[in-house]
Amino acid sequence: MSIEPALVLGGLVVGFVVGLTGMGGGALMTPMLIFVFKVDPLMAVSSDVVASLFMKPAGAVVHLRRRTVNLRLVGWLCLGSVPAAFSGVLLLRVLPLGDGFDDAVKVVLGVALLLASAGLVVRAVLQMTRRSTPFGEGPAEPSSPDVVVRPLPTVALGAVAGLLVGMTSVGAGSIVIVILLLMYPALKASQVVGTDLVQAVPLVAAASLGHLLYGDFSLGLTTSLLIGAIPGAWLGAHVSSRAPGGIIRRALAILLLASGLKLIGAPVGWVVAAAVAALVLGNVVWIVVKRRLTPNDSAPAADPRPVQPSTPRLSPKAARQEK
Repeated sequence: MSIEPALVLGGLVVGFVVGLTGMGGGALMTPMLIFVFKVDPLMAVSSDVVASLFMKPAGAVVHLRRRTVNLRLVGWLCLGSVPAAFSGVLLLRVLPLGDGFDDAVKVVLGVALLLASAGLVVRAVLQMTRRSTPFGEGPAEPSSPDVVVRPLPTVALGAVAGLLVGMTSVGAGSIVIVILLLMYPALKASQVVGTDLVQAVPLVAAASLGHLLYGDFSLGLTTSLLIGAIPGAWLGAHVSSRAPGGIIRRALAILLLASGLKLIGAPVGWVVAAAVAALVLGNVVWIVVKRRLTPNDSAPAADPRPVQPSTPRLSPKAARQEK
């Protein structure tokens, strides 16, 4: 088993993004393995899922210590996600493995990435309007807001995310974190990230078991990824539990858009044009929103006339002495 330095570096970058944003593991690592390292799509999915089993806890522990996790939400999400993740791997096994199966997997991955990119845009808009700040969110605080958990929708959300993770390795963070913000707006963004990272651990464990038994797992590939991904996730989680991450998420949305278009077969020129258009349009929208959310303090105009120095008033006794 040989260690590839390029894979270690790629794992470090992806791990940092996962720890920082709670998303981007499968959404970034699987396309990276397919396009940059020319890994077979099925092997990329299997190795990515198994790598996430060890990468996610590195960030989850940090958020647990910072108390930015809603454990009730974690429990209901896992109730749906754990069995669905294992079922997703089994579903891959019963699908017909023809010549075009790899292309079909790429299309499924591409659609999942485009949905994740759209979800990130919705998430950014919600954060900007709800927090009244152009950067989307403020610094994280170690608190647990009192939210009313809705069990059935939360279990259904976990089941959808688990099925996507089992089949494509994409969805645990990209889908869960966006819908959690829609369902539970009282949660601070850092707490949504922490809750998602913790619930992803048993989810990915179930999917990893399925891929170890039935998938196309590569030990050398996964080991190289983990050497960089574990410290990257730990560092990213420390940053996300204390500081804003809105700008990183907007950059991630553009990256997911480009990766998704490439996976579904869009020409390279279209991919580049879409990424540039998203970057320009995103900056224009950000400027407009920033102007609307930045308070305009109408301070009174300064008097242009020079201020005359005031002469101190003397008491009558002092005045007579001065004379």
